[in-house]
Amino acid sequence: MITIPSRSSWLHLRIGFSFFLLPVFVFALSQVPAINLLKAVLVFVTWHLFIYPASNGYNSYFDKDEDSIALLKKPPRVDKSLYYLSLMLDLAGLVIAFVVSLNFALAVLLYGMLSKLYSHPSTRLKKYPIVSFLVVFIFQGAFVYWASYQAVSGIRHWDSDFITAGLICSCLIGASYPLTQVYQHQEDTKRGDRTLSLLLGIQGTFLFSALLFASGVACLFTYWQRQDKLINFWMFLIFALPVFYTFITWYLKVKKDKREANFKNMSGMTITSSLMTLLYFLVIWAMK
Repeated sequence: MITIPSRSSWLHLRIGFSFFLLPVFVFALSQVPAINLLKAVLVFVTWHLFIYPASNGYNSYFDKDEDSIALLKKPPRVDKSLYYLSLMLDLAGLVIAFVVSLNFALAVLLYGMLSKLYSHPSTRLKKYPIVSFLVVFIFQGAFVYWASYQAVSGIRHWDSDFITAGLICSCLIGASYPLTQVYQHQEDTKRGDRTLSLLLGIQGTFLFSALLFASGVACLFTYWQRQDKLINFWMFLIFALPVFYTFITWYLKVKKDKREANFKNMSGMTITSSLMTLLYFLVIWAMK
């Protein structure tokens, strides 16, 4: 029996959340020597309109959040149609990925499998702080960069620059990840999920994110230095100024009052960092 997706199911896909992951794809495009436009469009559609929303929906179905989650301040009650909708989107994304290439389809399949292991009650990687962090760190960052670059360019190589570019993405994604959990300690504890932010504590979460962001900046310096384009690094620091300001302001607020580790401030931090990173990579792309 076919279940018609409810309005709440479409909301739980949080398609707008793909915006926060878009910098990885744009960075990959900016580094491809020659872009195959059709493949670039198909790769974008696969990740941002199908695979990421499918992962969001699948995760929401099993989480059944009652408190705020990314882009949903008051998440509506989930129903079975969300489960089927997420699987349908996964399948559609996989079919499109096959049109691009077999290797890209295998990458998308692996990503989809891990996103299910992350959420499903029988495995629930989400409740293991280190494992869940590594899954997000590797697969939303470096893995997507590497898979997108190779899919769009048709080039398969693993030189130091290619690996470093992936690490930059992982560090930037990884720095944001625990901050998105910092206001959910109570709900995660109630559900039995021991997230990285819970393990680190509120102040530890901010320190960890700062260290990981600094690691990403160091990788970015190394990357552009090797290419004799250090101007691109200094430009990043300029684009990152609003991110630094937002982060430090939020941290000082939380240090005075832990209640400032809330959905509103987290959303402001996430939007600022994603927007400035995206603008930076768009400029880099335009300067090619």
